[in-house]
Amino acid sequence: MTPLTTSAALPQRRVRRGLVALTVGAMLLTGGAVTELTTTPASASAKAAARVDNPYAGAKVYVNPEWSAKAAAEPGGSRISNQPTAVWLDRIAAINGVAGGMGLDAHLARAVSQGAQTIQLVIYNLPGRDCSALASNGELGPTDLARYKTEYIDPIAAILAKPAYANLRIVNIVEIDSLPNLVTNVSPRPTAVPNCDVMKANGNYVKGVGYALAKLGAVPNAYNYVDAGHHGWIGWDDNFNASAKQIAEAAKAEGSTLANVHGFIANTANYGATREPYFKIGDTANDGPIREKAKWIDWNRYVDEQSFAQAFRTEAQKEGFSSNVGMLIDTSRNGWGGSARPTAAGPRTTSDTYVNGGRIDRRIHLGNWCNQKGAGLGARPQAAPAAGIDAYVWVKPPGESDGASKVIPNDEGKGFDRMCDPTYTGNPRNGNNLSGALPDAPLSGHWFPAQFQELMRNAYPAL
Repeated sequence: MTPLTTSAALPQRRVRRGLVALTVGAMLLTGGAVTELTTTPASASAKAAARVDNPYAGAKVYVNPEWSAKAAAEPGGSRISNQPTAVWLDRIAAINGVAGGMGLDAHLARAVSQGAQTIQLVIYNLPGRDCSALASNGELGPTDLARYKTEYIDPIAAILAKPAYANLRIVNIVEIDSLPNLVTNVSPRPTAVPNCDVMKANGNYVKGVGYALAKLGAVPNAYNYVDAGHHGWIGWDDNFNASAKQIAEAAKAEGSTLANVHGFIANTANYGATREPYFKIGDTANDGPIREKAKWIDWNRYVDEQSFAQAFRTEAQKEGFSSNVGMLIDTSRNGWGGSARPTAAGPRTTSDTYVNGGRIDRRIHLGNWCNQKGAGLGARPQAAPAAGIDAYVWVKPPGESDGASKVIPNDEGKGFDRMCDPTYTGNPRNGNNLSGALPDAPLSGHWFPAQFQELMRNAYPAL
């Protein structure tokens, strides 16, 4: 691996979907202490409140009653069932509610009645969605841009613009697992996927994201955060600046401008540690610099999500985004607690013993993304935890599967991805390693009790 070659790890992401909601409880974990957030009830108004710099600051965040009920029904689940999670709009039907469930209007109305100030939505239905991961494929084909605009984005924008919701801060997580694929998983990369080549050629990811940003950005109380991948995907030299440029291109497409982007999100529905406390990228072991020698790092510039997110924010500003853009980090499943959690650095005998002995992230490989064995809940949702970070958030609702571990026929457009099969020995995107996935998983977005229990057992901080 050379510094200018995409790592074999160059992953993908993970799969997350499903209709869920979020709420940051009034009590949030803050640097080991608990801070009570002040909040005033959101009320119906014909005029939206002016945008704030950080939509999470001082805010009570909406708790999705559907996710909360599932969590509370699990043994021990009431310990976290009051936490905020994101509402996933993963298909057209989700706008009005799937199988009798809550639709977008219902979630927004409930947020108002809860007295919440902020609600989080995942906008996730691009044509040819998630071209590199079958488990999260969507309902729209690669050329269905017109349907995406008129049947998906337009109705969402119309609902968000209703006067009854004008005092809510509506955070839109815009099209995860899309734009970074156009950098890392296209020809002539060894990690290329044919479907991603198609989406690069037809431009519908760029056009779709641009249209979504323009329409949603026109809602005065909406805050758009675009997916920036994660450090184990975008952290290499040949991906980092290219991804910032790719996002900037999309943010200027279809009538949008860079001003429609309030920030970016890292680690969405993934497992990368927020911070690795026992080693840093500039460290050296007995065999040399760990960045060059450690297989886990493999020439990456970053070892955790917070350092990556802060650096990506700076890179995005160089591409013309506002100096006020903020970052979110999804900490829903990156705690890696439990008995396997290291308590000190590994021995410096070699770079591998040093890094592997001390790393918090216990995955087999950075490219593994599906229902990871041993994962735990991470930091609880929290506003402004570090410089440039608007919030730690739980965008992926704990307990919702990343994808099925075997073929399951369905009408949701979700395929079977071998990365969700515990017996799979991998591909170039995870260095041809075992997938590390849990067995007996349901379709992405469906409730996975065994995973939920494991996440609680391995929570860090512990529950």
